[in-house]
Amino acid sequence: MSTLSNSGSGGPLSGFKGVSLAANIPGPVAAQLLRREGLSLVKVEPPAGDMLAGAAPALYRELAEGFQVQTLDLRRADGQARFQELLHGTDLLITSQRPGALNRLEVTQENLAALNPRLCWVEIVGDTEEPEVPGHDLTYQLQVGLVRPPQMPTTLLADLSGAQEAARAGLALLLGRERGGPERHRQVGLKQAAHALALPVRHGLTAPGGWLSGAQPEYRVYPLKDGWAGVAALEPHFAARLRDTLGEQTAEAFLANLNVEECNRLAHQKDLPVHAVRD
Repeated sequence: MSTLSNSGSGGPLSGFKGVSLAANIPGPVAAQLLRREGLSLVKVEPPAGDMLAGAAPALYRELAEGFQVQTLDLRRADGQARFQELLHGTDLLITSQRPGALNRLEVTQENLAALNPRLCWVEIVGDTEEPEVPGHDLTYQLQVGLVRPPQMPTTLLADLSGAQEAARAGLALLLGRERGGPERHRQVGLKQAAHALALPVRHGLTAPGGWLSGAQPEYRVYPLKDGWAGVAALEPHFAARLRDTLGEQTAEAFLANLNVEECNRLAHQKDLPVHAVRD
């Protein structure tokens, strides 16, 4: 079972209610993180549904688990009426559309404040500096240096980090409100989330030639007979233990003669920060 699907009943957010207009990945992941803390949530989808349901049905089901899903056309009067009815008794709203699209749906700070002064709103956008400019995880990772073309990203760092930031923003807004604070709205940018993850790149740690780039033999990925070994013997005592294990051989030559099982057994015996995986 996914860690995201763990029940949040009895958590610190029990009794708090949320509504989400967010589709795809960042908003639903943020909502699930908050559900784990007890938030109950209604996910509002347009008549066309969530694109993720067609692209990755199992992931969509995981991210919708535990939520009530309602289909509403917010461009119609009856859809707007039902949406506003939901918001009347809601503590937190999560969105991931561009501001212009939300404005056309009458979702603005002014309208929400008039409808429900206690409602907190986490607004996920691509880039807080240019929220109307379209983009996706790939473009944000590329801009901040997390992608080395032509290789594609192996995971959605901007989306998932942005989801964490959105969940944190939701918690901060609710806590601030309960303590009498006036803040009801925070904007979370996926590009800004990716930029935060690029901290080691900006400081040269993982950039080509950097300390953690693979330039050092003590911190590198090596081929095995049937897979790969990640060697992370950075600290002096680990580096010394690795040198003793290798003897006169280089790490590359030594590991090339091992299979995954042998490598992991040796790492355990020698208490080395080395882990091997199969191809």
